[in-house]
Amino acid sequence: QVQLVESGGGSVQAGGSLRLSCAGSGYFYSSYCLGWFRQAPGKEREGVAAVDPYGTTRYADSVKGRFTISRDNAQNTLYLQMNSLKPEDTAMYYCAADWPDVVERTPLQSNYRYWGQGTQVTVYS
Repeated sequence: QVQLVESGGGSVQAGGSLRLSCAGSGYFYSSYCLGWFRQAPGKEREGVAAVDPYGTTRYADSVKGRFTISRDNAQNTLYLQMNSLKPEDTAMYYCAADWPDVVERTPLQSNYRYWGQGTQVTVYS
């Protein structure tokens, strides 16, 4: 069982930065694939970034070069550094976790088993 709690969301002007955190619990946290997803009102959930237990990362084309995903296994924490934010980045952001053999082939499209409650990011122009 894994529990995930996001933090770090807020309102920021376009061009600004935010850093999201996802604190996890569970003995096997370092063994999971971890991902960030977002969902804007009226839109489908979108995979933003993912990182496997070995540090391999994947990004959605819409955030490449602007967002960076990282994990600190010693602290059981996942991060998403978001730079050059745009109004279209406005959404509820969720972190997710699951075993690699379940999600590693499509880490940005898979339906992860464990989810946080979300943190809101609003980017205004």
